[in-house]
Amino acid sequence: MPTVAFHTLGCKVNHYETEGIWNMFKDNGYERVEFDRQSDVYVINTCTVTNTGDKKSRQIIRRAVRENPEAVVCVTGCYAQTSPGEIMEIPGVDIVVGTQNRKSMIGYIEEHLKTREPINGVTNIMKNRVFEEMDVPEFTDRTRASLKIQEGCNNFCTFCIIPWSRGLLRSRRPEDVIVQAQRLVDAGYKEIVLTGIHTAGYGEDMNDYNFAKLLRELETKVDGLKRIRISSIEASQITDEVIDVLDKSEKIVRHLHIPLQSGSDTVLERMRRKYSSEYYKQKVEKIRKALPGLAITSDVIVGFPGETEEEFMETYNFIKEIGYSELHVFPFSRRTGTPAARMKEQVDDAVKDHRVHRMIELSDQLANEYASEYENEVLEVIPEERMPDQNNPDLLVGYTDNYLKVVFSGSQEMIGQIVRVKITKSGYPYNEGTFVRIMDKATNKNIEVIS
Repeated sequence: MPTVAFHTLGCKVNHYETEGIWNMFKDNGYERVEFDRQSDVYVINTCTVTNTGDKKSRQIIRRAVRENPEAVVCVTGCYAQTSPGEIMEIPGVDIVVGTQNRKSMIGYIEEHLKTREPINGVTNIMKNRVFEEMDVPEFTDRTRASLKIQEGCNNFCTFCIIPWSRGLLRSRRPEDVIVQAQRLVDAGYKEIVLTGIHTAGYGEDMNDYNFAKLLRELETKVDGLKRIRISSIEASQITDEVIDVLDKSEKIVRHLHIPLQSGSDTVLERMRRKYSSEYYKQKVEKIRKALPGLAITSDVIVGFPGETEEEFMETYNFIKEIGYSELHVFPFSRRTGTPAARMKEQVDDAVKDHRVHRMIELSDQLANEYASEYENEVLEVIPEERMPDQNNPDLLVGYTDNYLKVVFSGSQEMIGQIVRVKITKSGYPYNEGTFVRIMDKATNKNIEVIS
């Protein structure tokens, strides 16, 4: 059997698509091997969200070429889409495919093996209006199943390159979403994470269908599905219809990732975001009434061009007011090709770093406050994997429906199953060095298994 190895950089969508590409190779008789082993074909799925993503992608490509000069090296993903010529100039790269036409990859490899000529399969993503089907019936190393429901984004925020690497918004046909969801449940997955580039924008390119209708159909038509998790939802997409679905649902979990980016209206305007801080706050208040106990996580960019200390404090205080369960904090990164990279008044790196640390401290404080509310509560956890601890090999780690990370002793058979547990202690219950590094988050829990 010919062999193929994968290396994936970047976001969860990239990881999902790598599984889809692997599924195509498997159907064509390939065996999958680890990336550091000898293989006939190497597929590097690249990221371009920052200049650093481009750099890391080039490093991995060169490593694959250097260590395996006789292999076929195929580069795909966002960096391949935006800079195919740059990648083709790297000696040893044989095939470049962007963020569409991935199904042509096997054919390109067969063509290259005959001609030994490099192939650039990248086409204009902005002309594409059709969602590319890549079915993933199971995942190599995960107990939570992702389900990609849409592609692309129409927002064109000033800091973001993604529309140019992914194209405009395209939704997957609802019947195809339902069919794959059922296949994932039949394969044993209890939880499905709806994902995409602009996930809750699903249906905006359709005349008579939307995200709320898809959520209803997943709830009623997929037999055996226990949990539905939305990977991300913009404040502008939290419609009254969506809120009504959340209110009535018995399967949508009490966790939503609602990107904020900034709590300052002047910064939001420079970012070209589609909401004000007051609009965002009103949506959160409505959605919390529908989902009591809701955990809200979010993304925040600090040090955006022109961000003053006053604007930073507006964001800081707004975040305290909202009361998130966790934040993903990013210093602004100048992505070449975006309007924000050309803006004047770029914030000094030292100032950005200081603000990042302050925001992370706030995130830890808010996470601890949210987690402490669930001490002595019984929650359902899906263990995902064993905790790497030599002193206690029975430890499992997983997440509650409201996205609290928990650790407890359990058997291998519990992995991927729903386990009811009682949260008995928050904080850092372990003293060994391994656990100090792994467990150093306020959301970790010490629990006892109930059933």
